[in-house]
Amino acid sequence: MKKTLLLFIVAVLVGLVGIILIIGSIRTPAPNTVAINDAVMVALLSDDPTETLDIINSSLQREYEEMNSAARVRDRILLITLIGFTVIVTAAGLLFYAYCQRSVLAPFRRLQQFARNVAMGDLDFPLEMDKNDSFGAFTESFDMMREELRKAREDEYAANRSKKELVASLSHDIKTPVASIKAATELMLVLAKDEKEINQLKRIEAKAEQISTLITNMFQATLEELQALTVTVAEVPSTKIPQIIELADHKGLVKPFSIPNCIILADLVRLQQIFDNIIGNSYKYADTDIDVHADFDGQFLLVDITDHGEGASEDELPLLTNKFYRGKKAGEKSGYGLGLYISKTLLIDMSGDLTCENRQDGFTARIRLRLA
Repeated sequence: MKKTLLLFIVAVLVGLVGIILIIGSIRTPAPNTVAINDAVMVALLSDDPTETLDIINSSLQREYEEMNSAARVRDRILLITLIGFTVIVTAAGLLFYAYCQRSVLAPFRRLQQFARNVAMGDLDFPLEMDKNDSFGAFTESFDMMREELRKAREDEYAANRSKKELVASLSHDIKTPVASIKAATELMLVLAKDEKEINQLKRIEAKAEQISTLITNMFQATLEELQALTVTVAEVPSTKIPQIIELADHKGLVKPFSIPNCIILADLVRLQQIFDNIIGNSYKYADTDIDVHADFDGQFLLVDITDHGEGASEDELPLLTNKFYRGKKAGEKSGYGLGLYISKTLLIDMSGDLTCENRQDGFTARIRLRLA
């Protein structure tokens, strides 16, 4: 910056000195008195007054024309000098302006836009650095600050997300043992004969229901913030599916079935949640025997889970996997319409899908699992 300003001043001074020297070297045109005197002497030697006047007029006319010619040359030189000086100063000014734009104003505007982005929370775009601009050191420092802020925000986001995933996962997984407690309590109530024992078992059942409701509320609140649970897809043998279904079927309502041997793309933890949700829904709304049938469909393994309940109306079928949607036949049964929604979301993240359909003998939830 200092060098450029110095060059601009030097250019202006050189131009001023040049014009002063040129103007100083130019003399103002003056009549040639010697020539005029010679012409007058010659005219006086003539006896004819008319000839004398003609000689003097001719001499004066010649000197006048020479003075005008010299004045025109002088004016032309002055004009060229002024134009040249103006061109030099203008060119120097334009170069200085261009330099200021590139090295001062443009970097400053980038810093200004960078500060605005940081203030708005946009930390993904680096600040361009140029070793030739006047803000090089500041640019590097600001970009280092941006990197540190971005890293701190990512770490904070990852930590918060990890906590929410843990809460969501635990909330959902706790529902399975609670459901098992409720199922065992219901069985004990059927067998119990002592009134005091029956009352105790009813209290246990009520508390289990209360815990289930609280867990669902906590899971719902966490899911609203989390938007989606993390899915880690890996190659999984289909022989894992019977084990998963057995863990989900704590009432023992699933009939014997077989699964074709293959490799699927899935997350075992999330797959357990999916079957827990679907079989849990069957318990809640049908409470009948459950048939499981598996077959191939192109690049997918289809697993149909069918109960023998009333099912849902045809117009409700596409809505059953929507968030918070509950069918008209749900009645007063507890729930928040999240089970099938979560299952479908997780399956889509595994490149699969979940659809629901009515059959003559009941209701089917069809799971599509991508083959490896």
